[in-house]
Amino acid sequence: MTENLPRPARPLRVLAAMSGGVDSAVAAARAVEAGHDVTGVHLALSANPQSFRTGARGCCTIEDSRDARRAADVIGIPFYCWDLAERFREDVVEDFVAEYEAGRTPNPCLRCNEKIKFAALLDKALALGFDAVCTGHYATIVVGEDGTRELHRASDMAKDQSYVLGVLDEKQLAHALFPLGDTVTTKEEIRAEAERRGLAVAKKPDSHDICFIADGDTQGFLAKRLGKAEGDIVDESGSKVGTHDGAYGFTIGQRKGLRIGHPAPDGKPRYVLDISPVNNTVTVGPAESLDVGALTAIRPRWCGNPPAGGPAAYTAQLRAHGGETEVSAELVDGELRVRFTEPVRGVAPGQAIVLYDGTRVVGSATIATTTRAAAAV
Repeated sequence: MTENLPRPARPLRVLAAMSGGVDSAVAAARAVEAGHDVTGVHLALSANPQSFRTGARGCCTIEDSRDARRAADVIGIPFYCWDLAERFREDVVEDFVAEYEAGRTPNPCLRCNEKIKFAALLDKALALGFDAVCTGHYATIVVGEDGTRELHRASDMAKDQSYVLGVLDEKQLAHALFPLGDTVTTKEEIRAEAERRGLAVAKKPDSHDICFIADGDTQGFLAKRLGKAEGDIVDESGSKVGTHDGAYGFTIGQRKGLRIGHPAPDGKPRYVLDISPVNNTVTVGPAESLDVGALTAIRPRWCGNPPAGGPAAYTAQLRAHGGETEVSAELVDGELRVRFTEPVRGVAPGQAIVLYDGTRVVGSATIATTTRAAAAV
């Protein structure tokens, strides 16, 4: 493992986003070691004074801000805490609730990267005279001979986070640094490096789940915001097989927690196939009915120039921790039309699809509609 990054031709003024975790702390330390003029900043994203890690599993708690400050002190860099709670509430939390209410399945981490860390934070950083924002994401930026930048997967595929960065455009990539992405480094080695640097976060557990839902109960969080809304659970023929307290509490492909009182005629498990907020109905059926052969995605964002011409071959990733699948994709009237080489299962509107050309991130879009495999042939 190489800890010492090459010295830049010109030291940059870098704003290091420090979440209070081990990855962002080591990233900030590496940026300093590379010769940059680094200032640490922690984003206060929660307006809830009870957001302590005790009983919480997020990454934006009060304790996290204190851990970030201690790490900055050890590294020897200035440190600030910026209050972006209102912007976070509007752009991430309210969007999350609205998407579920509309029967879609959002990715709040991806939205946070787009709207907060590489929009609100980067805009403020540039206004203050900083050259770049540094984060602890595992991804790689490759600079071409002509100065253009490409976003690529991390060298360590086990930690790759390029999926949640697929919303970044060329301008944002021009002002981004990911010091952890271009070294073949396991998480254990990162923790060992943090310990050698004297960072107390070396053994801190990774954050999981949704940072603004402290207890991990997404359905309970949505119920408090949207209220109880009883409706029917039906099978593919439209026959009622159960009831629910709110269609927003379900996701495409869900198997557990359906509360259906009797088994399917064939005795096989049933899964959520469709969520209709219009009539507050959840449709369930067999696993094979989840197979998707094509989809349409909206609001595309490109990490560089958009694809030109007709259909082209790519690989696609549909979940933050999912694998790749081969696709054919083209841009038609501002929408991304995608066909899968082999059917994929459990694709939900609201999720992001990120296209790759090898390890290069081409761009991303939000899934609007899906077509079942049989109909897509």
